[in-house]
Amino acid sequence: MPTDIKRQAVAELAELLRSSSAMAVADYRGLKVSDMQSVRRTLRDSGVELTIAKNRLLKIAADEADLAELKPLLSGPTALATIDGDEAAMAKALAEAFRPYSRVVTMRGGMLGSRAIDASQLTRLATLPSREVLLSKIAGGMAAPMTSMAGVLAANIRNLIGVLNAVAEKKQQSETAA
Repeated sequence: MPTDIKRQAVAELAELLRSSSAMAVADYRGLKVSDMQSVRRTLRDSGVELTIAKNRLLKIAADEADLAELKPLLSGPTALATIDGDEAAMAKALAEAFRPYSRVVTMRGGMLGSRAIDASQLTRLATLPSREVLLSKIAGGMAAPMTSMAGVLAANIRNLIGVLNAVAEKKQQSETAA
């Protein structure tokens, strides 16, 4: 029989899952409490929330949040990292926070919105440049043809001015010679 505390915990977990744009699941077996505290501190600075909960409660919350794809990742000691915002920032923060403990901690996978991703996709997401860098590359790619067109158009005018200057100089030379 579920208790009120467990119902409340499931409701809080379901709300956390619904409000998150991305999630990652890690196996933290072998981490000391002090190590886990430093990982949480590092993640909190990046806007990532790390939650430890029983898998049974997480599975019920995943059902309530319509995220059944998350359930296969929930086995063994589970740390759930969530963020409401930049998904790549979460992946980078996790990679940075768990880097000193890479022999102990393993990433199982996660969710981007309602789509499940595996650990390798999560690692690739961590290697992406930031959103601002990607947007600047897109803007640069869009501006490059316009810049080239402006250069081509300016070149014709520049060449015309050069020809007119050469004609004027030649005319001055012929007038001074005569």
